Amino acid sequence: MPELGIIADDLTGAMDTASEVATRGYETVVVAIPDASPPDGTVVAVNTDSRYLPPSNAAESVERSVKAVGASVVYKKIDSTLRGNIGAEVAAALRATVAELAVVAPAFPATGRRTWNGIHEVDRTPIGETEFAADRNDPSSSAVIDLFAEQNFPTERVEGTDVSNGADRVAERFSAAVTQNNRPPIVVCDARTTAHLQTIAAAGAQFDALFVGSGGLAAHLRLDTSTDTSPTVPRTKPGNPLAIVGSVSETTLEQLTQIPDAQLFHLDPHSLLDGATDEAADIAGRLDRGVPTVLTAASDRSTVEDTLSVGRDRGLSEAQIGNRIATGLATVAGNVCRITRPSGLFVTGGEVAVAVLRALEATTVSLTGATVEDGIPLGQLVDGVVPDVPLITKAGGFGDETTISNCLDMLDDEQ
Repeated sequence: MPELGIIADDLTGAMDTASEVATRGYETVVVAIPDASPPDGTVVAVNTDSRYLPPSNAAESVERSVKAVGASVVYKKIDSTLRGNIGAEVAAALRATVAELAVVAPAFPATGRRTWNGIHEVDRTPIGETEFAADRNDPSSSAVIDLFAEQNFPTERVEGTDVSNGADRVAERFSAAVTQNNRPPIVVCDARTTAHLQTIAAAGAQFDALFVGSGGLAAHLRLDTSTDTSPTVPRTKPGNPLAIVGSVSETTLEQLTQIPDAQLFHLDPHSLLDGATDEAADIAGRLDRGVPTVLTAASDRSTVEDTLSVGRDRGLSEAQIGNRIATGLATVAGNVCRITRPSGLFVTGGEVAVAVLRALEATTVSLTGATVEDGIPLGQLVDGVVPDVPLITKAGGFGDETTISNCLDMLDDEQ
């Protein structure tokens, strides 16, 4: 039985959250493909790939995963920008456990995500006023507690002033919420510093709690298992790194501007919409000639908008357009890896990350405990076409303008 089970709604989230525990030396594995059998491990993270499913389907996937992992402590990972089926999935996790309460803290201060006075912000802007509000399963409100309004569980809030007064005060608030309700309450906590998250985790440890948060809170969960293992960076394999960029967030597009033109390989998005991809041999040749290569179907906003327009003209929904682009990028990457073995893989964008692993016939990633930057972990593929190849994943909105370059440098066997 794993000591900690992390249930995430996308792969990059499963990776970055599990990494916060792996950095402390715990054996940590990520089940990347939904419904694959969970392996043994002290910490097991499962990707339900449910962010864009209908809420009822997402809830079923979460309940099934919680029961399959069977962990002593369950951590329901939610998006740090509040996208997805958060209310339905947290309620499902509560139903699947015997928790006294759900302790909710989505803040991730290291990446600019903070919650104060109940309002969740990215870089000091309420989430409803950011680019993430345009997501196809966007946050319905900047007020975190509003996300649970339709669930059949009582909701409470713990103010930042209480959190600032320490773990005992927060535990008092948790105890009152449990006592005053006849069902497990969902308790939303303010947090804008790492110390606040540490306080919330310490208070929650005094209860049989379902923890709910992004990568930030996970770093402070207390596990009973001791460990003396230090994070290790695996030796890079011969070859050159291959990056697959599926995210079109403004952050990622800015990061692409820092990649030399010689390393960029643009796949025609119109062809990807048609399922036409035949450029794997060219890309493999570039890698064999010593050129780190970044695959993308869009490196600027105008290309993104044009692709959406063309897709709509063909009768496709935004979800179908995104799926075809992700599948096309992944298919090319999988074919490249069947021709030549890259020194490592970098993927950004949760949907394309899952698609890439499917194309590689891989189900599981072992985390090394090492990171490139906050929220950007280094792992290794356990199985599939290229087992043992290092893998770095990044949520689209994470990092600064140099992040993709830094990831490529870590995966370059000549660095």
